[in-house]
Amino acid sequence: MQTKMNKTTALIHIVLIIGSLLMVVPFLWMVLTSGKTISESTQIPPQIFPEAFQLENYKAVWNSLPFVSFYINTGLMIAFRVLTSTLFSAMAAFAVAKLDFPGKNLFFGIVLTQMMIPSQIYLTPQYLLVQNLGLLNTISALVIPGIVSAFGTFLLRQFFIKLPDELMEAATIDGASIWQVFFRIYMPLARSGLVALGIFTSLFAFKDLMWPLVVNMSQDKMTLSAGLASLQGQFTTNYPQLMAGSVIAIIPMIILYIIFQKQFIEGIATTGGK
Repeated sequence: MQTKMNKTTALIHIVLIIGSLLMVVPFLWMVLTSGKTISESTQIPPQIFPEAFQLENYKAVWNSLPFVSFYINTGLMIAFRVLTSTLFSAMAAFAVAKLDFPGKNLFFGIVLTQMMIPSQIYLTPQYLLVQNLGLLNTISALVIPGIVSAFGTFLLRQFFIKLPDELMEAATIDGASIWQVFFRIYMPLARSGLVALGIFTSLFAFKDLMWPLVVNMSQDKMTLSAGLASLQGQFTTNYPQLMAGSVIAIIPMIILYIIFQKQFIEGIATTGGK
């Protein structure tokens, strides 16, 4: 029996190691390509290692694009999306999980339906809304689609449901208002869920490409993803510089992960708990 368990454990570890290598390979390929010449990056069969690492690619791409503006725009977009999404999603999730009101199930059904619809469906209505508000080529335009999240509402609802209703009853008897119950009792207890949602929101915002390209035409208002897209030409693309720009772009996310690694792991692990 012990031998069988050891074999199963070893098999699981082998599968996990293979999966980890498959996820690391694209990152390593990006770093290696960023140090190649154009001929080395387009060579067939592919050349894995550059003959001499070309740091000039990093200098060239840094001088050709306003990366400082890209960093600031991306940081502001992520910060405002995380703040608004966690707050408003928590409000909606708390209402669905703990309050009784007419149409509650219908409302939650609409939230679930929205999760199943591709985000591209909302692109035209959202653009028209931003245009009518006069917010094109602004940081505010980047934030609007992420003010509230159907996924965040669903995720936080699971956390609030697990918390006992007796907490609300006891606080109400002591004279606490519904807002005090929400902010002082349930929000602190759902901290792990809020952290998990903040992590997911940050990742979704960082990877968002289509919306920043649509609403902001000015280069000084672009995010990192939209700015890097400008490196890809219609007929030819300098792949080493494109990969060098990608390496520069992901450095802040790597630093953030190193700083908040513990919270990241705890938040992701808690989402699967019961």
